Amino acid sequence: MRQYIASRGDTVSRIAALHGLTPEHVIQGNPWVGRQSYLYPGQVLFLPSSPRKRYAVQEGDDLERITSLFNVSLDDLEKLNPAVTSGRCCTPGKVLVIPPSIPERIVSLRGEYGPVDVENDIRSLIAQYPFIQAHPIGSSVLGKPIHVLKIGNGTRHLHVNAALHANEWLTSPCLMSFIEEYAAAYAKGLAWNGHRPEEWYNNWTLWAVPMANPDGVELVQEGVLPGHPYYADLMKWNGGRRSFRHWKANIRGVDLGDQFPAHWEEERERRGVMLPSPRDYSGPEALSEPEAAALAALAEEAPGEAAVSLHSQGGEIYWNYRGYEPPESRELATRLAAASSYRAVELSGSDAGYKDWFIQTFRKPGFTVELGIGKNPLPLADFEDMALETGLILGTILSNVK
Repeated sequence: MRQYIASRGDTVSRIAALHGLTPEHVIQGNPWVGRQSYLYPGQVLFLPSSPRKRYAVQEGDDLERITSLFNVSLDDLEKLNPAVTSGRCCTPGKVLVIPPSIPERIVSLRGEYGPVDVENDIRSLIAQYPFIQAHPIGSSVLGKPIHVLKIGNGTRHLHVNAALHANEWLTSPCLMSFIEEYAAAYAKGLAWNGHRPEEWYNNWTLWAVPMANPDGVELVQEGVLPGHPYYADLMKWNGGRRSFRHWKANIRGVDLGDQFPAHWEEERERRGVMLPSPRDYSGPEALSEPEAAALAALAEEAPGEAAVSLHSQGGEIYWNYRGYEPPESRELATRLAAASSYRAVELSGSDAGYKDWFIQTFRKPGFTVELGIGKNPLPLADFEDMALETGLILGTILSNVK
């Protein structure tokens, strides 16, 4: 057993990923973790030794096959298996200790995906793919930057945002993963799931805001401690509960999904929530929150041909708004549903969302996509499927030449 002292930002999943463990390993050594909503800085955890992966050499194996099979470097294999390069390692039946795999992609989950992960991955993506541009379009209530990534030089603009709702944060790495796969395929001149990224790049400019509500995401993932500027308010708005995993709003208790000036007053009356809350409070007025205002300003600065707001969950695509949508919206929604195996849903009785405002303002196709199935926050194990579905939906729009 090793001791580990928790720091700010630590979660069970993040600690497990850092040390090559599973969350269950961490909880097994620290049973109290399973009964506590969050870790606190200074708490001491006992971590078991990282279990090593092992492999029994098979007939016909050589070093190239073994390193390729497990995606490891020869140097790392040598460190755990001295003299491996001598050739004696390839005797059938010999058991080798396998080092951790080389990360295949920049965007991956190492526990919960939060604002710090977005910042780090943006830096890495820009370094790897210089044709990606990024800059802040504003700041959250607590001053965290709200980043947009821009890729492509086409005359048609597509706006995409994720994690408008705090406990739907898994949409963020899904969007970031698509950007990486798009960039990698474009850089190598390769097709992507039947699409041609070179045509995307030449025809469209993609504006992607991967985490529209960074304060809320951090709250859901890490909780809040005394000393936080909104500690007393948050505990009151949350009914005294220490767990914020159900929280959708921003740090001021405003639901950003109800913040846009599209029949905002009617949505406020329908919701009937007049004070800060974990969800459904539309704020004192439309666009009162800096996060929502930043998204609206970006869309107005570069008017788009289409927009997508990524949410979770339900496996559905909402495409209409009070008849303001253009005629092509229905047919395009049907194509998006076919690509992703989701359902295209004609929605009524809902206002003040980003999609609603975009359709009403620009009279262009706008979509709310409910990624995945289950209960928010969705499990990390759903990430790869949701990321692919995100890409198939966005790729279908970018391949639309009408």
